[in-house]
Formats: sequence, C-alpha cells, structure tokens
Amino acid sequence: MQADTNLRTLLEALLGARRAGNILASVAVPEALMGPREPRVSRAQLAFAMNLVLLRDLQERVPSARAYMLDVAAGGGRVVFDHGALRTVLAASGPLPPGEAAITRVLEPLGYALADVYPLDRLSMTGRAYRHQDLPEDIPQFFLSEFHPEGFSPAFRDAVARVLATSRDPLPPRALELLAELSGTGSLALEDARALLPDLVACFDRQHGAPSLADYRILYQESAEMAWIATEGNAFNHATDRVADVESLAAAQKELGRAMKDTVEVSASGRVLQTAFQADPVERPFRDLEGHLVLKTVPGSFFEFITRRPLPGGGLDLGFDTGNAQAIFKMTAPGSY
Repeated sequence: MQADTNLRTLLEALLGARRAGNILASVAVPEALMGPREPRVSRAQLAFAMNLVLLRDLQERVPSARAYMLDVAAGGGRVVFDHGALRTVLAASGPLPPGEAAITRVLEPLGYALADVYPLDRLSMTGRAYRHQDLPEDIPQFFLSEFHPEGFSPAFRDAVARVLATSRDPLPPRALELLAELSGTGSLALEDARALLPDLVACFDRQHGAPSLADYRILYQESAEMAWIATEGNAFNHATDRVADVESLAAAQKELGRAMKDTVEVSASGRVLQTAFQADPVERPFRDLEGHLVLKTVPGSFFEFITRRPLPGGGLDLGFDTGNAQAIFKMTAPGSY
C-alpha cells in the first residue's frame, strides 16, 4: 500500500501512523481503493476507512479476535472483512433516531443500500443486510438488527424505556451537513472526510448511560439480546472474516484451544456457512440501588467466520440466512450471576 493514499491519510488522521499501518497490513484492501491520494475522497473510500476503524475497535475489545488476526498476519495472510453486525432498538431513544434509522442515516450516504430483510422471530428482531452499491463483494456489508420490545412484559418495556431515555445523538450539525453533501455528490473534500470520520465511528457505540443493575436483570430474564444492547449499545456485535473453508478453520481453532461454537451453521441454500468464537467477557458499569457505579462481568462482542460459495449464475452468494443468524446470536447470551 502506498503511503499517500486517501485511505491511509484518513486512517492516520484518526489512529496515528503505527495503528493505521497495522490495520492496513492485516486486512485485504480492494485494489479499487488503493490509488494515490487525491483532493476528494469517494464514498467507497470513506466507507472502507470507517469499517477498518470499527474492526480495529472490535479487535481491541475482543481478545480472541485480536489473537486470531495476529495469527493470520504472522502467517502472511490478511483478513477478508466480510461484514459487521450491530443491534438497535425500535423504541424512543431521546434525541437519537429510534431503531435502524440511527445507523442508516450514516450508511446510505456512504453508498449502502438495503439488500434483504431477515425476520428473526425467535429473537423478536428484524435483521436487514445493507450492501455497498459500488463494490458489493469487496466492501464489508452491515447486518443491522432492530429489536422489538412491544411483545414483552410491561416491566421489561419499562426497563427498556429507562435504559434508552439517557441516549444522546453522536452526530453534530456539521456532520449531518457533510453526510447530506456526500449523499448528493458521492464524495467529499479530503479535509471534510477527515473531519467526518470520527463522527461516523462515534455512531457505533453505546449512546445511553450505564444501566441500572435492576433493569439489566429484568432485561436478561426475558431477552439476552436486549440485555446485550443495554451494556454494548450500537457497537459491533461481531465482525467476520470471509474464509475459503470455514469447517477446516473451525477445527484448527479448536485444536488451538479457542472457545468456538460447537457446530457450523449452514444456510438453507448450502452456500453460506458460518461459525464463531464464543463472546469474550467484558466488565461493564451498572448503577446499584443507591446510584453508585459497580462493575459486573457480562458478554461482550465476538469474531465470526463465513464461507460464501458461488451462486449458480456466478458471483459470490452475498446473502444471509435467518437460521444461521439466530444461532450465531446465541454467542452473546449472558450467563447467570
């Protein structure tokens, strides 16, 4: 990778030269995004830069992901970043737009479009795949889920409302102006793109305050997914490496002693195969009955692996599978405490 690409310039401005170089060296970068630095940054370049920062954030939060990516790099390989997954809640969230709108207002100007909808009925969620229009096989997709609290108990819904009431909107007015420009022109001046990138990344985080321990207990008794959102918010639930043979990879990772999902999930078509590490535990703050902050260990995020086989007419099967997704989501189910 040349030192003066738009992609490297964006990443170095946010991460610094060393960390930018490390993430660029560990992930396969589409050739179309590797041209020399130019005065304007395309939406594809900005989208990929954002994805790399989000992947690095997950790598920092998830020790198993970090260890795996270090192994890949040590072997001379690169991760093929297939997709990132995150969760939202379709409910009032203060100044933050409810549900997926908090995220699609960023994805759509970056060049993403809705590719498919996946009812996740067992989880009371709706999953939606957003795919980049310019480089659909090369720029990571987003699997964006909305949780629907209306079918749960009144106590559960009240706990959701209390948790989300403290939400903030991470996008300042200038970021919204730049997103509108990007939506209209498909590119931004390099300095504007550098200014916007941190605001984009800030959208993929927990926007509400620390939940009360009492509310968290109410939530996890009825929904592991909503309990996870209470502590992690809109952060990446998982990121995914696209590999040639997920079954062989799973066997190799188990031999290394890494905590893997017991089975590989196979889509109804047989073309999409997925498995994952177990979620790494994290310590998160909660408010106790007196309002003091206390730390508890809860499930964090995880790293996933996917094999995509070709479609009969050519090209990779870029779809997802409802059964696969619901099984993979169990990686973040909380234990008892």
